[in-house]
This record gives sequence, structure tokens and C-alpha cells, in this order.
Amino acid sequence: MSIRRRFKNDDTELDTGPLNDILFILMFFFLIISTMANPNVIKMNNPRADSDAKAKQSVIVSIDKNQDIFLGQKKIPFDSLESMLRSQLIITDTSKPAVVINADSLVSWGDIVKIMQVAKKLGATTSASVSTSK
Repeated sequence: MSIRRRFKNDDTELDTGPLNDILFILMFFFLIISTMANPNVIKMNNPRADSDAKAKQSVIVSIDKNQDIFLGQKKIPFDSLESMLRSQLIITDTSKPAVVINADSLVSWGDIVKIMQVAKKLGATTSASVSTSK
């Protein structure tokens, strides 16, 4: 019977220094690659028109800071806005006419809403933009 002495060595360690270096390099690699690659970008070829058809289909109504109303370039009183707007919408000859309202920032929202109501009454869609006065 052979009796061997067993040595108990509790000081056994695994050297993780090289493993730490590799993980650190991989972390930097993925960090740099993730900032360079943008997964939200999809390359598409969209059709392009020769002219802007949307601009031709909309009628532009403008209001300046003095509450003067312009239909295109022509100054008109508010009383005749409905009849003039109706004639312009007939000229556009579209199934869904659009009225774009450009207003000065000093114009009250009530005036803009009145013009929107006239346009809605005539069956047109509206959009408004407010610009700052100088």
C-alpha cells in the first residue's frame, strides 16, 4: 500500500490579465463600430417630380400685421374673401383643394380661425403658418 502525501495548496490562481486586455479591446471595437453603423438609415430611390405639383394645387391667403388680407398677391377685404376664394378654388380644379394661410405673428388667432372657417365652408383643407414680423 502506497501512502502518498497530498499537498493542499489554496494559493492557486488563474491569471486573468490577458483576458482583461482582450475584453477591453473588444469593448472598444464594438463601441466604435456601433457609432459608425446607423441601422435606421435605409437607402431608397424615391421618384422625383419635375415641378412642384403641391404648390400649384394650393391657394395662398396672407394676413399682415395691419390685418390686411391678401389672396395670392391681391389685397382683398374680408367681406369678399369667400367669393374670391371660391373662384380661386374652382380655378385650381382639384378634388381636394388646399388653402395655405400665412399670418404675421401680431395677427390674432381669431382672424386666422375666421379664414379657416371660410375655407372649410368651401370644402378646402387648411394649414396655417405664422411668421415673425420685423
